[in-house]
Amino acid sequence: MKFVLIFGPQAVGKMTVGQELEKITELKLFHNHMTIELLEPFFGFSPEMWRLSTLFRTEIFKAVAESKQKGLIFTYVWAFDQQDDWDYVDNICEIFESKEASIYFVELEANLDERVERNKSPHRLEHKPTKRNVDWSEKEIKETMKKYRLNSKKGEIKKENYIRIDNTNLSPMEVAKIISERFNL
Repeated sequence: MKFVLIFGPQAVGKMTVGQELEKITELKLFHNHMTIELLEPFFGFSPEMWRLSTLFRTEIFKAVAESKQKGLIFTYVWAFDQQDDWDYVDNICEIFESKEASIYFVELEANLDERVERNKSPHRLEHKPTKRNVDWSEKEIKETMKKYRLNSKKGEIKKENYIRIDNTNLSPMEVAKIISERFNL
């Protein structure tokens, strides 16, 4: 069992890279918006939506970790200055580590101009209806960037299987190939 955590700021390309990685490995993609898009129409971006999203994700992680599947790719916006996010990542990893899964950390970064452009892409908007109000979504990207630190500091992630990729000028398939080759996926 393999668990690949792809993280980075909004619109950096986590889902799209995950989709490409899914195509070239036997891993399934579970991108973070799969639960958000399910629950937001019922609860908006409320505490109840986030509670249920966490609950659903946790149960899916447990079920996959118990299964005979080859593994899972999950995407996440990790606020490095928030202890709750560190705890959440530790909890997810523990679910998989308890079943002797190998854990891989993939951090993506891209400059703000590129992320703002990606935020408007038809592919993103097709898969993430909550991002279709592009003005709101762009404002959220910029505000979140000021409020939280969404990329790690050098040396902050001490995991053995970790890679950081600036994908500003790389295609999603190029990034997926780098990940797959680096971790022999």
